[in-house]
Amino acid sequence: MTLSRASKYAILSALFLAEHSSETKKISVKVIAESIDVPSPFLAKLFQQLVRGKIISSTKGPNGGFYLSKKNQKKSVIDIIENIDGLGRLNECFLGLSKCDGENPCPVHFIVEPFKQQILGKFRDKTIIEFAEEISAKGRVLTLKDVDNLTSGK
Repeated sequence: MTLSRASKYAILSALFLAEHSSETKKISVKVIAESIDVPSPFLAKLFQQLVRGKIISSTKGPNGGFYLSKKNQKKSVIDIIENIDGLGRLNECFLGLSKCDGENPCPVHFIVEPFKQQILGKFRDKTIIEFAEEISAKGRVLTLKDVDNLTSGK
């Protein structure tokens, strides 16, 4: 069970938007990319996909940018992963075997499977906004960069 780089970036950026944007405060791809240390062109392509999948929202024009609407905030991390990679990647064998399930288990299937289900459950059951609130409440960080300076445009 591994996440692609694209999914990791999409999750980080959605959590960043949940913490720092609103329907009245939109953020550019460039600011988000710099804030979470992700290549801007790559993130721009991801954002097109996330907007099409209704995971994030965008507005064009001088006050445009990206943000999470109330509806977007209710999406889960699993929705992000499904939009970017599909869910097949999450169901892959831990050891990379092509056939691995309860009937044809790999040597570590029954050790890994409960943890995988627990992680998937958390990704499915928690909304993006709940994850963002937990990040803030517990003092976790998405990046080590100075977010306040980047979002204020200094």
